[in-house]
Amino acid sequence: MPGSESTPAEKQAEVWDVVVLGGGAAGMAAAVFAALDGARTLLVECSGSVGGTSALSAGTVWIPNTRHAASAGAEDSPERAAAFLDAAVGNRAPKVMRDTFLRAGPEAVRHLEENTAVQFRARPFHPDYLFELEGSVAGGRALEALSFDGGMLGKALHLLRKPIPEFTILGGMMVDRDDIGHLLKMTRSLKSLSHGTRLVAGYAVDRMRYGRGARLVMGNALTGRLLKSLLDLDVTIWTDAEVTDISAGADGTRVRVRSKGKEISLHAAGGVILASGGFARHPQRRAELLPEPQPEFSPAAPGNTGALHDIALRLGARYGEGGAQPVFWAPVSRRRRKDGSMAVFPHFVLDRSKPGIFSVGRDGRRFVNESRSYHEFVVAMYGADRDGSTIPAFEITDADGLRKYGLGMVRPGGRGLGPFLKDGYLVRADSLADLAGRLGIDQDGLADTVSRMNRFAETGVDLDFGRGTTVYERANGDPSHRPNPTLGPVRTPPFYAIRLWPGDIGAATGLLTDTDARLIDAEGKAIDGLYACGNDMQSVMGGVYPAPGINLGPAIAFAYIAGRHAAARSRGPQQEQSSAEER
Repeated sequence: MPGSESTPAEKQAEVWDVVVLGGGAAGMAAAVFAALDGARTLLVECSGSVGGTSALSAGTVWIPNTRHAASAGAEDSPERAAAFLDAAVGNRAPKVMRDTFLRAGPEAVRHLEENTAVQFRARPFHPDYLFELEGSVAGGRALEALSFDGGMLGKALHLLRKPIPEFTILGGMMVDRDDIGHLLKMTRSLKSLSHGTRLVAGYAVDRMRYGRGARLVMGNALTGRLLKSLLDLDVTIWTDAEVTDISAGADGTRVRVRSKGKEISLHAAGGVILASGGFARHPQRRAELLPEPQPEFSPAAPGNTGALHDIALRLGARYGEGGAQPVFWAPVSRRRRKDGSMAVFPHFVLDRSKPGIFSVGRDGRRFVNESRSYHEFVVAMYGADRDGSTIPAFEITDADGLRKYGLGMVRPGGRGLGPFLKDGYLVRADSLADLAGRLGIDQDGLADTVSRMNRFAETGVDLDFGRGTTVYERANGDPSHRPNPTLGPVRTPPFYAIRLWPGDIGAATGLLTDTDARLIDAEGKAIDGLYACGNDMQSVMGGVYPAPGINLGPAIAFAYIAGRHAAARSRGPQQEQSSAEER
């Protein structure tokens, strides 16, 4: 099967219509869109797996006004979505790029669902993060891929990047938001017991049949469906293939690739699309673009080296400027795995906003509304940091909080704590004073913070940071807890804590493009034959994180634009012009 090839073979032709560099969701989607328009397409991935960081993520795709919005009961409009992004982003990014995204996004979703294996649903309740802004909605904009039977990929299932192990259970069983709810209620609900039993039984069968979980959800579902679409469209996939050079000319774009010790020269008549995931693992770019102290660990996929950026910059491309932040952030905790690798666990929504869980710096004082988005949490970490006062920060709870909600990699239930305590990931103490001593934070400050949090839990009002005042904030709490689903007492010993560090989950700073996703040079002119999408492209969100899935939404939208534009270009100037006029 052509699409299942993982390394270039000598018999492969050197001439292609479109070459896509990068195998995350953006690159896979760009290749799908190009192939749908009839382009002979090659996807080149530097690592041994496709899926990129997208496969490791929740896979949420933020695209307003798709046909799914109405099914979720959303009251939305293009004007409302534009007003929301205008308020959130402002002049940190060009409005024309946001408008292009809002226009192309629904078209991209429709095109995928009508012609490929990619199918979405809208979360009926998944609020925009900056819910206080004009134009926000509580649901309908955040899409997720339907769960997918990875067995349909055949042998290519092993080509798909596995999820973060700490996001799975039983050694590799993937679960989504609905599954988690059922698993937590298995002892109290026959419906949940039945659901959980089916999950475990199916996983056991998959392990015997495929050697891994084959029920794909969240980011694995999205990238698995994209992979199935690539296979169906006979897109050729090369993995473990390093791009060493790119050159652009009037007759097309040339790419040199090294694989298995061989140098291969490729010619892309329509163009080359950069979708390599951004600069997350590029030491020089990190030093230049990220604040101090520089984040040590990133949850991004290992293939996000930024090497293609070096080549693009030599060809005249340039980075965007003026964003609020250079990357999109999430607080992370870290722990050494048995195999020696480092687990980097992003703290999105599972613990930070739950009752009885709060975060402090070394002075024992809170520095942030813990219920705000993960991006804003880290922005606050940097804003409050004075010589290491909030980096790392400390996430704290009591025995009740740990049992009910868990803490980072520690699952709810309060069992199996021994390994976490032994390696220091989890710190336990019988008193708050002892906990403060073990963590090296101010005892009086911590005692005062806990006292205040306990009063706030009783009244339901956080007088310090207003925690739990917006729909988004309350959505991440415990709906059964009153009066405020995000505020609970911290009274029951022993007390527990973990350390939180800044983590970058995606680049906001990227290569500048025009509305056709073509790279542009210092004079604002398009570099013919070179495109970018995903985290290789300057974010249309201007370093602001206004809603869930604002990485993947624009990634899919501009993959649609880039893939179709490059495919049209391969057919000649008239087709290229016709395609531009369609959009």
